[in-house]
Amino acid sequence: MSSSGGKASWPELLGKPVRPAMLTIKNERPEVSIEQLPEGAAPTRPGFRSDRVLVFYHTRDELGRRVATVPVVG
Repeated sequence: MSSSGGKASWPELLGKPVRPAMLTIKNERPEVSIEQLPEGAAPTRPGFRSDRVLVFYHTRDELGRRVATVPVVG
């Protein structure tokens, strides 16, 4: 849990398609913004942000964009 009392990470979304993963996060934490990025990319606004979840995806996946690392608040 985060300091706001909400969920802070989503390990169950690892390897899942990006769009449904983002919907899950938004349903569980509607107050956060979600930033999807290719694996290895830097966030547009660096540094920790308690109101943001970063979702990194595989860039070479023939099945479409899939979550590459555990999405976390930050």
